[in-house]
Amino acid sequence: MEKQRENFGSRAAVIMAMAGSAIGLGNIWRFPYLVGENGGAAFIIVYIICAFLLSLPIFIAESVIGRATHLGTFGAMEKLAPHTGWKWLGLLTVISTMIIISYYSVVGGWSVEYLYKSVVQGFTSSSMGQNHDIFTKFISSPWRSLICHTIFLGLCALVVTAGIKSGIERFSNITMPILFVLIILIMIYSISLPGSGAGIKYLVKPDFSKLDAQAVASAMGQSFYSLSLGVGTILTYSSYVHEKEDIMVTGLGTAIFDLMFALLAGFAIMPAVFAAGIEPNAGPGLIFETLPFIFAKMGINIPWLSYAVAILFFITILVAALTSAISMYEVGVAYLVEQKGVKRSRATIYVFLITWSLGALCALSFGPLKEFLIGGRNIFSFCDNISSNYLMTFGGLLFSVFVGWKMSKSLVKKEFTNNGELKTNEKIFGVIYFMIKYIAPITIIVIFITNLMI
Repeated sequence: MEKQRENFGSRAAVIMAMAGSAIGLGNIWRFPYLVGENGGAAFIIVYIICAFLLSLPIFIAESVIGRATHLGTFGAMEKLAPHTGWKWLGLLTVISTMIIISYYSVVGGWSVEYLYKSVVQGFTSSSMGQNHDIFTKFISSPWRSLICHTIFLGLCALVVTAGIKSGIERFSNITMPILFVLIILIMIYSISLPGSGAGIKYLVKPDFSKLDAQAVASAMGQSFYSLSLGVGTILTYSSYVHEKEDIMVTGLGTAIFDLMFALLAGFAIMPAVFAAGIEPNAGPGLIFETLPFIFAKMGINIPWLSYAVAILFFITILVAALTSAISMYEVGVAYLVEQKGVKRSRATIYVFLITWSLGALCALSFGPLKEFLIGGRNIFSFCDNISSNYLMTFGGLLFSVFVGWKMSKSLVKKEFTNNGELKTNEKIFGVIYFMIKYIAPITIIVIFITNLMI
């Protein structure tokens, strides 16, 4: 089976694919509104600390498991800990990614709809209230939501069914440079707007008085969410990484790319929000309600510029959403191919049908199913909350415990140092191993308890 398994073609391809998994709606849709809700720059500082001191070690832990076994999550755990309950962690990651894709594809579908709107008619609504009504009408429309959800999942399936090199690697190599160019162009325009200085100040001047336990928990959760940790995506991608690659370089490269893109997205969105005189804590509707209003205001004086920026922005959102969704899609496909002997094309269809069905319930939770609540949340919000605050953190905890306490230290060191060939990694292994074994689990448990108490 391992001989037939594809590998990424180069280190650059690995980092592009890993960065593609990390860079997604978490950076563009989620990060800016969390910054807005949690005090701006203070939240960003905590987020950066979490990314490098907590999330990076767990990223490395997943990479060690994947590269050591060249198997997906279920097979990897069974190979390293045969005849134990650890294999169920592998199955948990498959279930977790199914849940995440299901609601994630709904938001991806929103980007499909708004890209269509920006191409066909542009944005002309003269008030925030009108934009709110337009957005609410769209997400409560069963057919439009389902169609967009289906289109987005279909695009994911097309890439995944083509395989690692022809599908995921090629898609990542093309789209990642484009993503950075687009977000930089949007950022340049945003910070040039009159009144944007207040938004820039908001992003660079910390107000620690607004930091509380919930804000810290949100920062940690966002670092997990953004790097796609705890659900096996990094493990699965690492299983396609050649033995000669440096896991530490791959992890650092991915974390840096992800952080850069999140900050660029913040500077692309917040200055424009302040320039338009809008409150930064607009919540999840920041992208789909606030920014169309900003585009409409731009169009009063320069219609063509408003049209162009809107199209570029929603292309950026769609492509970013696809790169992350594809990595989660691959977790389920790898499980079916390796453990059940299903052909890749058929496995892709099975994953599509499962995630489409649950995703349809998420899409309808703003319309016909809006009265159906689970723990006081609609289906969409329930899936978002349970995955980002519980499943991902719980999975990250178990991966760090597995590598730190179950795997032999010598095997972990062998993978991290490429059997002693990477001398720099040899020197820092003790620090990284300590963080995986002690710092990550303790921190996750504290944050997990905090989430339960909030």
